[in-house]
Amino acid sequence: MPKHLIVTEKNNTAKRIAEILSGGTYNRERIEGVDVYSFGDKIVMGLRGHILSVDFPKEYSRWEETNLRDLIFAEIVHVPVHRKYIKLLKKLSREVERITIATDYDREGELIGVEALRVISESRNLEDVRVDRVRYSTVTKEEILNAFSNPVEVDYNLAASAEVRQIVDLTWGATLTRFLSLSAGRVGKSFLSVGRVQSPTLALLVGREKEIQSFKPKKYFEVEVELENGVVARHAHGRFETYEEAQKILNSLDNIAKLLDLKSIVKNERPPIPFNTTEFLRAATSIGFSASNAMSIAENLYTNGYISYPRTDNTVYPASLNLKSVLKFLSKTEFREYVKPLLGDTLKPTRGKKETTDHPPIYPSSPASREELSEKEWKIYELVVRRFLATLYPPCVVESKQATFESGGEVLKAYGTTLINLGWRAVYTYSKISENPLPDMVVGDEFSILSSKIVEGETKPPPRFTQGSLIKLMEKLGIGTKSTRHEIIGKLYERAYVHGNPIKPTKLSFSVIETLEKYAPSITKPDMTRRLEEDMEKISRGDAIPDEVLDESRGMLSEILKTLSMEREGISEHLRNGVMEDSVVGICRECGSKLVIRKSKKGGRFIGCTGYPECTFSLPLPRSGRIYVLDKICEKHGIHHLRIYTKGRKAWDLGCPECGYEKWKSENC
Repeated sequence: MPKHLIVTEKNNTAKRIAEILSGGTYNRERIEGVDVYSFGDKIVMGLRGHILSVDFPKEYSRWEETNLRDLIFAEIVHVPVHRKYIKLLKKLSREVERITIATDYDREGELIGVEALRVISESRNLEDVRVDRVRYSTVTKEEILNAFSNPVEVDYNLAASAEVRQIVDLTWGATLTRFLSLSAGRVGKSFLSVGRVQSPTLALLVGREKEIQSFKPKKYFEVEVELENGVVARHAHGRFETYEEAQKILNSLDNIAKLLDLKSIVKNERPPIPFNTTEFLRAATSIGFSASNAMSIAENLYTNGYISYPRTDNTVYPASLNLKSVLKFLSKTEFREYVKPLLGDTLKPTRGKKETTDHPPIYPSSPASREELSEKEWKIYELVVRRFLATLYPPCVVESKQATFESGGEVLKAYGTTLINLGWRAVYTYSKISENPLPDMVVGDEFSILSSKIVEGETKPPPRFTQGSLIKLMEKLGIGTKSTRHEIIGKLYERAYVHGNPIKPTKLSFSVIETLEKYAPSITKPDMTRRLEEDMEKISRGDAIPDEVLDESRGMLSEILKTLSMEREGISEHLRNGVMEDSVVGICRECGSKLVIRKSKKGGRFIGCTGYPECTFSLPLPRSGRIYVLDKICEKHGIHHLRIYTKGRKAWDLGCPECGYEKWKSENC
């Protein structure tokens, strides 16, 4: 019988740790439907993340029959998840003398390890067993061997902070979701989701969309001339509010422009800082990945030993990280040409403002080739490698020139950019720079004006958030954590609150946020959720008691529910109207009533006319997936285009449902 049980968070981590510790001589067997790896007196098993979840007792499962105030203060129970892993844990731990928790080193990983110990404690006394913990940031031979040579104690405070977050999020989410869903008549799969972190995030998106919708563009006019040497200059005043002002300037110009001044500034563009989770996700979303997909791929690369742990706030490489060693193995990959310039130098990596001691910034931990990774995995791995190398490269050197001309008493300016040294941009090819050099000129030179014109423009509204820019703002405002922000954004898509990237909120999200802002504004502000996050950080340090934080959270939620309950009638009306508007796809051309998305008695979906039963016009819809009503309208039928979102898949545009139906009939009838 094995004497030493090692518990990891996932199977592929268990396999890799077994391979490293055994020198590749482990035995693989399947017990209770789970792969385990044994060698010597050791046995390694991987879990599937959390094996226990927090929930309410069964008597609170019926939404309509539950008093929501009772729900807030209900006892929380632990519910088994993945029962075969629980059964196996008890079986394997029966005779062992030592248990090592080797889950990921963060709050969730620590809690998963504590969950495993709770399960084991049901079948044997943990006081009779040596329990320890190993911490690592990469699943590489050197670091795993070092971690197992230097085990530490389980951090129960860190685990408690994760569990308190689970309970707080469960209580807030369940209470507010049930209240709004019941008020709107949206139960079952179409419930209205509300959350402690989700709602402030959605409020940011709705707020930005309102700014865009209320924005009134203003026209402006600029005077532009083209000189004989190819230089394009504009009037120094910049934008004029009226065409007449610009025309007056244009009429004042001569046929000659004289160079009055030529300034040159050489700038060193600092290389980017090392990747923490936020910076990584911003970069990954800028090259076409969703935040949740990028994180999922990064986690897979981590567990297979290719990159370091991707959930980190750190932007400073620790002194313990051997940068030369990383460069050495990268010199044997297709990045060798980028590595060569660094091998003989003293390395001076860039530093960000955030420095922590749990995990280093994200960096490549093992060599990889395109052939051994999938296309998407390679793109993420390449991104991490190029960012790592860029942080070690010299600055990008750019010369900026400003030329000042005079013509007819008016001042014109032209600007040029010349790249002197690519520096870090040579390796970090995602960041482009466009050159626009000015020709050689000497002060006093005169040039003929080949053409002059008035350029008309229009002010632009603020841009919509991308997933990357939203994550950055969430970090700044203290909304969520490095481990949860991408998940929150994913839930907004899943709940049909938003679509597209840049992110656009749906009419439904307007209805939900406007209701909350009117009747319980604290739910939509970052202050409340940031305060609770700070409390959970205190728990992890041992500076706060979990039960006291939970009591405070329940008190805050109780006051919010009290306020909402007093306005239930108004809330119900507002939400029901908003839900109806979100399902409108157009006007029925047969009777002039609204066409809306409806459900059949058998659970299917279709577009039906609100003039029913007098009008029976209808169109079929796909049975599964969330439906988004887009702004684009079919010119032929006057019906909004639709987009379908299915969890885990890329959203696809259905287009005009009537055009699609007509095409289907022509091909199949």
